[in-house]
Amino acid sequence: MPKTKYGSKKIEVDGIVFDSKIEAKYYEHLKWLQNNKQILFFRLQPRYLLQEAFKKNGRTYRKIEYIADFEIHHLDGTIEVVDVKGMETEAFKIKKKLFEKRYPHKLTLITYVKKYGGWIELEELKKRRKQAKKVK
Repeated sequence: MPKTKYGSKKIEVDGIVFDSKIEAKYYEHLKWLQNNKQILFFRLQPRYLLQEAFKKNGRTYRKIEYIADFEIHHLDGTIEVVDVKGMETEAFKIKKKLFEKRYPHKLTLITYVKKYGGWIELEELKKRRKQAKKVK
C-alpha cells in the first residue's frame, strides 16, 4: 500500500482501506466497543458541511467539507466525532473552528501512546508532555 502525505502507511482491514495503522487500530477498538455493547454504533468517514458553495463576482466557490475518521453514537444518545491524528495541521485547526460553530457534537482528536495507557486525546497528551518537560 502507498504512503500518505504524512508518511503513514495505508492499511486494509475488513476490506476497508485506512490512512494509517493507528486509524485501523481505532476501528478495531470501536468494533470491540460495539460488540461489547459499550457504544450503540459507529460510522466511518462521516462528512460535515462547513460552508456551502457560493458565487461571487462571476466565480463559483466550492463547498467546504470536513471528513472525520469516525462518528460514534454513544449509549446516552450523544454523538462524538473522532479524528485519529498524531498532530494538528493548520488546515485542521480552521476546519475544527468551523465545525465547532456549526455542530453540537463533541469533536475529539485522539492518538495511541502506550506510555500513557493507550488511547489518549491529543490535548491531554500535550498537557502530559508539557508537565514531563517541566519535571526534567
